[in-house]
Amino acid sequence: MKEFVYETMYILRPDMGEEDVDTAINKYKTLLTEAGAEELDIQHRGKRRLAYMILKYREGIYVQMNYKAPGAAIAILEKDMRLTEDVIRYLTVKQTVREEEPEEAEAES
Repeated sequence: MKEFVYETMYILRPDMGEEDVDTAINKYKTLLTEAGAEELDIQHRGKRRLAYMILKYREGIYVQMNYKAPGAAIAILEKDMRLTEDVIRYLTVKQTVREEEPEEAEAES
C-alpha cells in the first residue's frame, strides 16, 4: 500500500470537559496508529469562535493532526468521526509533498 501525508482538522463540541477532549484526541491518535499511521503530529488549537453556527454551536474546540498513513486509515478515522456526536465537523486533506531536488552540480568553471 502506498502511503501519503494527510492533514485532518476536526472540531469538537465546546461543552466537552478538558478530560473528555484529551480522551477524544487519544482515541483518534490510537485509531490512526493501529491503522498504520506514522509521524503523527497533533496540535490542540483550543476553543475558538466558529465562522457560522454548526449544530447550534457558536464555538468549537479545534484539533489538527498531520500524519503519514495508508488510504484505508483515513476511511476508518472518518467513519468513526461521522458516527460520534463529539465531533461536529471534520476535514481531511491529502498534502502535496515536494521531494527535494538534488543540488545541481557546481557551475562549470
